[in-house]
Amino acid sequence: MGIERALADRKGRDFCGLPKETNANSKSRKNRRRQMKMSPVQPQMKMSPVQRLFETCREVFASGGTGIIPPPKDIEKLRAVIDAIKLEDVGLRAEMRYFRKRATHRTPRITYVHIFECEKFSIGIFCLPPSGVIPLHNHPGMTVFSKLLFGTMHIKSYDWVADLHPDTPTVLIPPEIKSSEVRLAKVKVDADFTAPCNPSILYPADGGNMHCFTAVTACAVLDVLGPPYSDPDGRHCTYYLNYPFSHFSVDGIVVPEEERKGYEWLRERERLDDIVVDGAKYRGPKIAEE
Repeated sequence: MGIERALADRKGRDFCGLPKETNANSKSRKNRRRQMKMSPVQPQMKMSPVQRLFETCREVFASGGTGIIPPPKDIEKLRAVIDAIKLEDVGLRAEMRYFRKRATHRTPRITYVHIFECEKFSIGIFCLPPSGVIPLHNHPGMTVFSKLLFGTMHIKSYDWVADLHPDTPTVLIPPEIKSSEVRLAKVKVDADFTAPCNPSILYPADGGNMHCFTAVTACAVLDVLGPPYSDPDGRHCTYYLNYPFSHFSVDGIVVPEEERKGYEWLRERERLDDIVVDGAKYRGPKIAEE
């Protein structure tokens, strides 16, 4: 629809102010029009990377819902589209104020640029100044694609250990912590990443469903969620504190010393008073939804 309107406007300008045609001119013009109709169709305007991302998300997540993972071929298709996106494609530059530390604030402020959201998926960008942190959080029933657009970021992610629930008497924890608040998780990723690098993909129960981001340098990360967070649908964003495996005593569980760093205890966190996230308007290429 947008391309058609643009062509219509251009044609209007091209034909505006032409003198009234004579019969001879009219016949000549009709002949040229016949030739135009018979000539190959002119190529359409090139689709922007963001428009291509939107169209691909709409296709891949069309039948999506809580816990529904797109087929492998669709996962790969969307991954390839996300991998091709660059910082300038979304209207951002590394020198923008979003990526500078503000001396007046002790905790670096994070900026979220909202691009699009519907009941099937959401697209947005987190902009972090140096030392900015997105705390450890989950993505219940969601498939998530993350693409580091520039900078260096430390990513730590976890999956729940499915065959053990520490809300049993075998877990010996301090009395001030309820056993139902603590759960064992396996560390999936704990490393620095520098752009350009491959997009990360996490699934409802695999791939590092809980993760946290720490900006080593100023950086930006593109996030695609399918489906997005929704309290009415039970997709709440829960934040966590992490503890070393040795922090709690567990009867009946034997983990070799060299493997203990691969497991940590996660506890739900209620308040995030130390984190500030500002919203910012998306200023990149517009998305045509029709």
